[in-house]
Amino acid sequence: MYIAVEGCSHGELDTIYNSVTRLEQIHGFTVDLLLCCGDFQSVRNEQDLKCMACPVKYMEMRDFFKYHSGEKKAPVLTIFIGGNHEASNYLQEFPYGGWVAPNIYYLGYAGVIRFGGLRIGGLSGIYKGPDYLKGHFEKPPYSGDSVRSVYHVRNLEVFRLKQLSGESDIMMSHDWPRGIYHHGPKEKLVKWKQHFRSEIENSSLGSRAAEDLLKKLRPKYWFSGHLHVKFPAVLRHKVPVHSYKGRNSRDYSDDEWKSGHS
Repeated sequence: MYIAVEGCSHGELDTIYNSVTRLEQIHGFTVDLLLCCGDFQSVRNEQDLKCMACPVKYMEMRDFFKYHSGEKKAPVLTIFIGGNHEASNYLQEFPYGGWVAPNIYYLGYAGVIRFGGLRIGGLSGIYKGPDYLKGHFEKPPYSGDSVRSVYHVRNLEVFRLKQLSGESDIMMSHDWPRGIYHHGPKEKLVKWKQHFRSEIENSSLGSRAAEDLLKKLRPKYWFSGHLHVKFPAVLRHKVPVHSYKGRNSRDYSDDEWKSGHS
C-alpha cells in the first residue's frame, strides 16, 4: 500500500493531485491514500471565505469548490484534518467527521479511521492555552475573536483520543508536538527558521496537546504541517513492559517512533 502525505494544502488540490499522478507515472505504482495535515481550505463559495481567519490577500477560492460541486472528483481517497486557515463554518457541520466532497473525508475535531488494516487518527486545529479548557461555543456569524478561537484545540478531543487502546499506526496534527525538535536536526531547523530559536529555548514551539497524545498513543508515524519546513525526527519511547519479577514489577524497552513535519 502506498500513502502520500501533504503538509498544508491551502486549497491547491489540482496541484496536489497532479503531483500524485506524476509520482505514480514516474515510479510505476498507484497511491492508495492521501493524507493532508491541515489548512485544507474547503472553501465552497465567497461566504465561506468570510469565515476564514487569514489576511485578505490569501482569501482565494482555490480549487475545492470544483470538487464539492462535482465538476471534478478527487482521483485518490483523501483524508484531512483542519488547521488554522479553514472555512470553519463548513467544517463545523462535521464535528465528528464526514464526507465534504466525493472521495474527500474530514476527520472532524478529532477522529480515527481504519484503512487497509491501518489505524489512522487526527487532531484538528492548533493549540492555544486560554481556549483549551473551553467547550465549542463558536458559531457563525463569527466575531473577530471567535473566527480564530473556533479552530483552537479543546481538551475534550484530546481526552477522547486518549481513550484509544491498542496500537496506533499513523497520527496527524496541524501543529507539531511540542519538544519534537529535540529528536531531529534541531540546528538545521533554527538555521532555516531563525525565529524558532527563542521558542525552542522556552519550550513554546509546538502543541502541548499533541505532545500529550504522542506520549500516550505512541503511534508508529506522526505527520504535521503548519510551520512550512521539512523536518524529520525519530523518537524512541520508553514503553512499559510487564516482567515476571513480580506482579507490580516493570521493565522498559525502546519503541521507535518516526515523524514527518512541514
